[in-house]
Amino acid sequence: MSTLLQTIIPVDSLVVNAPLTFGELVKEGNINQILDNALTWSIELIIYIFVAILIFIIGRFIISKIVGFFNRVISKSSWDTVLKGFLRTVLQTFLYAVLFMIIINAVGVKTVSIAAIIASVGLAIGLAMKDNLANFAGGVMILLSKPFKGGDYITTQNLEGTVESIGILHTILRTGDNKTVYIPNGPLSTGNIINNRSMDGTLRTVIVINVDYGSNIDEVKSLLKDIAGSHPKVLKQPSPFARMTKINPTSLEFTVRVWAKSSDLWEVNHDLTELFYKKLYDKGMISSLQQVTVHMANTQS
Repeated sequence: MSTLLQTIIPVDSLVVNAPLTFGELVKEGNINQILDNALTWSIELIIYIFVAILIFIIGRFIISKIVGFFNRVISKSSWDTVLKGFLRTVLQTFLYAVLFMIIINAVGVKTVSIAAIIASVGLAIGLAMKDNLANFAGGVMILLSKPFKGGDYITTQNLEGTVESIGILHTILRTGDNKTVYIPNGPLSTGNIINNRSMDGTLRTVIVINVDYGSNIDEVKSLLKDIAGSHPKVLKQPSPFARMTKINPTSLEFTVRVWAKSSDLWEVNHDLTELFYKKLYDKGMISSLQQVTVHMANTQS
């Protein structure tokens, strides 16, 4: 009986009216509601910004502590300084990516949808930046195979210089004239690399000398060897080499090979080049003018 007496509530009365949109409020001229909504949205925005800034400050502090601890750990290892810098950069990038995900999750954005967007954007960026991905992989291969390290003087990609650092995408060289060169890691890892760092700390330099026709070959060889052997920074073993290696149209070409410490190589090369010229010129073996003998053919019948 009580069931029959229950009040029957119409279904339409249970429907909750959805809040009006901004356009509908403007159409109705409900300024008060518009201002209320704007105030609510502004307060929420300020709160979200404050939360995001607070999380960023705290996260950056934590990241600095983690990276500092990582630096202290790897500083005690025997790893190359270039490898240490590369790993530190990768760690910082990863930690800031995690911090970004935490911030967008804290302000109410769905991380699942963000992850889907990032995956879509990442695919598009990956296709557009495949060369940079190859550079990243090349940097990893260089660090693993170690064809050179920081401070080595290398020749590659028609360039040469001292390795300053190996970045995520580029290797930085400092040339002899103090210019900075950025070489992409992709081509660098698959191309030819000449590392001028020797195993025992010594290198060989080659100097080419041209003397006049008529010069005594044995005298020239003996003079070149004596000059090279008397230089204080030229190594006695292997002993200096000097031989005639080519007959040019206007001169005789001699090649001198000497060994020196890597740090003294350029000084030795420049010193010997100057000394060879001075001694040979004083001996009259290098003339100031090159002469060419021309034989005139008789064309008369």
